[in-house]
Amino acid sequence: MSDQNLTLMTDKYQINMIYAHWKNGTHRKKRVFEAYYRHNPFGNGFVVFAGLERIIQYLQLLKFTDEMIAYLAVQEEQYDSDFLEYLRTFTFSGTLRAVPEGTIIFPNEPIIQVEATVAEAQLVETAILTFLNYQSLIATKAARIRLIAPDEVLLEFGTRRAQEVDAAVWGARATYIVGFDATSNLMAGMQFGIPTKGTHAHSWVQDHDSEEDAFEGFARALPNQASFLVDTYDTLRSGLPSAIRVAKKMEQQGKQLRSIRIDSGDLAYLSKEARRILDEADLPYVKIIASNDLDENLIVELKNQGARIDVWGIGTKLITAYDQPALGGVYKVVSKEENGEWLPTIKISGNPEKVTTPGRKKLYRIMNLHTGKAEGDYIALEHEDVVNQPKLKLFDPIHTYHHKFVVDFEAQELLELIYEEGNLVYTLPTLQEIRSYHQRQLSSFWEEYMRRLNPEQYPVDLSQELWDLKYQMIQQKSMEKRV
Repeated sequence: MSDQNLTLMTDKYQINMIYAHWKNGTHRKKRVFEAYYRHNPFGNGFVVFAGLERIIQYLQLLKFTDEMIAYLAVQEEQYDSDFLEYLRTFTFSGTLRAVPEGTIIFPNEPIIQVEATVAEAQLVETAILTFLNYQSLIATKAARIRLIAPDEVLLEFGTRRAQEVDAAVWGARATYIVGFDATSNLMAGMQFGIPTKGTHAHSWVQDHDSEEDAFEGFARALPNQASFLVDTYDTLRSGLPSAIRVAKKMEQQGKQLRSIRIDSGDLAYLSKEARRILDEADLPYVKIIASNDLDENLIVELKNQGARIDVWGIGTKLITAYDQPALGGVYKVVSKEENGEWLPTIKISGNPEKVTTPGRKKLYRIMNLHTGKAEGDYIALEHEDVVNQPKLKLFDPIHTYHHKFVVDFEAQELLELIYEEGNLVYTLPTLQEIRSYHQRQLSSFWEEYMRRLNPEQYPVDLSQELWDLKYQMIQQKSMEKRV
């Protein structure tokens, strides 16, 4: 999948807008677009950014092939042949900035900035949002699970329920970024170096005359990796006793049964009983794996009920983001170049949350030097000097009377240069480096912002100059509408 040319992974209206710009001679005008999201998913307090590696792969291969040009030539719009020739030489020559993968991010702050010709910036919108929205959503769902199960083994088991192959593979990668231990997906394992784990299916048991025969056959094949699924018929009356008998035979051969898996029934009761019975059989080393439509909410309830589960296999509700299937990230123009000068742009909406924040901007994380914790995120215009300010006022952009001053702080710039004038200048970190970075990110925040239910709202503030610009432009546009 890493060698796919996804140039036509776009909406038709992007091509139509590029064509209209080309017809009007404005396709080479420079614009700045920003990608961000408006609301945290799952009732969460944050999002984990993922998808940058896929975006880079996409841009590296961005090129209209002969086959694509031929397809566009027969569209009902009847694009001019000269336009199609223009597309034939199309490349991304812009500048792209993004926060690193694994970064904790918050609503209404720029995650990705694209500075390019309007034609280039429009073409890449759909793909960027696709990668950003899905992978960040899955990473966030997985992060919620890791936070409530910090010490247990977490396995991603969602491949067969994912929305197609790419979702399964890149979704598995997103879960690994935030701390999942392994995936069942071998393609993800091979492509990204993620550890892979698997037991066996109920069909293996059904294929034998008895559960004991099935487990013995599996142990013969994989004596060092044996894990038995014990709920095909009756977990406590047949499956577990059969597993114990085979485990004892394995001990005589100098081997150990690694685990049993329970995939149905009352997981709290069955796991507690299974742990008791295994311990009484002198098999304390045998781990208990649980699966069956798990998510962070059910895991919390099972833990509250004293479930004795060592390993969680999590599938459908993770890989599909079952309770919120879309992040809702958007991509908006914030600045345009006219006669060599950059001018801020704004979108006004009847929905106040859809009003954009204008101008070329930088994003900072304000770190308290005494506590080592984040005080808030700070969005400023590109030319503002935030790093060297002796004192910074942080105020709520909506309820401006909510404010505080920070003195001993470090302003960490979050947006990193990825592409510069069409050239990749960013060195992709390894997946292990991204995992480590994400863990450092988590340690930068107070627990109140990270909790699963009713998290405290993390401050995302505008500089005074940016706030003034935004509201001046709102007032100006309002006056124009009344004229």
